[in-house]
Amino acid sequence: MKSRLSIALFSVFSLFIVTAPSHAFDFKSVANGPAILYDAPSYKAGKIFIAPRGMPVEVILTYGEWNKVRDFNGDMFWIESKVLGTKRNVIVTVPNAKIRSNPNDSANVVFSANKNVLLELIESTTQATSGWLKVQHIDGQNGYIKRTEVWGE
Repeated sequence: MKSRLSIALFSVFSLFIVTAPSHAFDFKSVANGPAILYDAPSYKAGKIFIAPRGMPVEVILTYGEWNKVRDFNGDMFWIESKVLGTKRNVIVTVPNAKIRSNPNDSANVVFSANKNVLLELIESTTQATSGWLKVQHIDGQNGYIKRTEVWGE
């Protein structure tokens, strides 16, 4: 009897794995910040970190009013869903990144951004020159940065 139950459970689990939808993770940014990051989905959980407004996170799992998120260092936390917004930001991951007027290496440099600078994501390019993102600095300057030079997209 026990082995029948085990086989039945294994079959159901296997069917779930095969039919589970695959999807890319969703990136969001802290909208109403600063926001507290917890070690579990509860106000009673340990408070780990305070995320500044605009910080991008990768949403891994939604559990009720909570999201399990990953930051650009790869650390995982829980955050309230209500503090995340749809506005997308990215973090520069290289020193002295060049933001260009067009999505190619030979375009004029509009401005440079240091490592850990936050940029608003305006759009991803889908042209043959893919690999570039249109971004905007808080001071209003905008241009294109290589996708490989940022995190949060």
